[in-house]
Amino acid sequence: MRGSIFQPRPYLLLSHTRLRHVFRSFAKLNTFDPFENESQEGKGGKDAEAEEEPLYLHRSRGQHLLTNQRVLDAIVGKAGVERTDTVLEIGPGTGNLTLTLLHHVRHVIAVEIDQRMIRALNSRASMLGLAHQLTVISGDALKTQFPPFDLCVANIPYGISSPLIAKLLFDQTITPFRNATLLLQKEFASRLLARPGDSAFNRLAVNVQLVAHVQHLMGVSKRDFVPCPKVDSSLVKIVPNSVKPNVDLKEWWAFTRTCFCKKNKTLGAIFRQKKKVLELMKRRSMVRKGGNDECGFVFEDDESEDDGEEGEGVEVKGGEVSEFKEKVLSVLKDGGYEDKRPSKLSIDQFLHLLTMFNNGGIRFHARYFEAH
Repeated sequence: MRGSIFQPRPYLLLSHTRLRHVFRSFAKLNTFDPFENESQEGKGGKDAEAEEEPLYLHRSRGQHLLTNQRVLDAIVGKAGVERTDTVLEIGPGTGNLTLTLLHHVRHVIAVEIDQRMIRALNSRASMLGLAHQLTVISGDALKTQFPPFDLCVANIPYGISSPLIAKLLFDQTITPFRNATLLLQKEFASRLLARPGDSAFNRLAVNVQLVAHVQHLMGVSKRDFVPCPKVDSSLVKIVPNSVKPNVDLKEWWAFTRTCFCKKNKTLGAIFRQKKKVLELMKRRSMVRKGGNDECGFVFEDDESEDDGEEGEGVEVKGGEVSEFKEKVLSVLKDGGYEDKRPSKLSIDQFLHLLTMFNNGGIRFHARYFEAH
């Protein structure tokens, strides 16, 4: 039976009455009450039945509506929007942030995968006379090609934080934009903001900070959301660097993946592992045989255990392995990196070490060979 205390409730049921309360929390922003002209017919009427249709918010999909208008105003203010801007919003939900944006910018492009949310968003924009400023794209944000925009401002679902940031920063089909102001899970934001020497410094931070500056703007309490998530959030601003680094990105991602497999070990200890040596030799072998080695830009995980033997299937003699290992270690020694830990290195030091490896004929991604 629905509603039974013995059944799990992975979602929050929002009735029309609860939605009315949420929408009316925007009275300061709205020019009129969207429920002012509700039908006064009896409860048995068709209109009343349609209006009482519940809206389920799925926690598993990251559907948490931000309902505090002061926080919404602060997000728009800190994003630095201008009247002439076109803003990209990912996961607008029922439109709380969208409506706030529409009063301050020329146009909002909202990408939403949930058709129920799209209907609610379009309805609210139409009732406020703002539909001409809104374009809603129905689809998965990670698979959608974004049209040109000036800024991205979004309360994004926690589950897609890492791949979405990677898409914004590394997808070459996206036209240059000023910045992205994103509301993220507090712990994730802390990892994104970590600096060299911090205990939390990680592969996510080093990859993002290679191409952008990340700034913490403010914290947001979990009590400002409906339904209430388990953790607080942080608002961060990501500003892409005007000058792109002179580095092969696939090679860089593969390199940082190797370095951060055990970020608290020294680089000497990491590269002394037979698995790591065989892994590098495997990539050379794959290129010679025309193989393919994918290393995408989803880079959230750090110290995960290796799945199986990285060098499986590579036919090498014991002498070759020892010789190659010495070659790798000699690069570390010459650069003074053998006793360094990945979490302590700066971006410039990582770039320098990668250049030294490549100049020594040591590659981390198979496709690098094909391009060089």
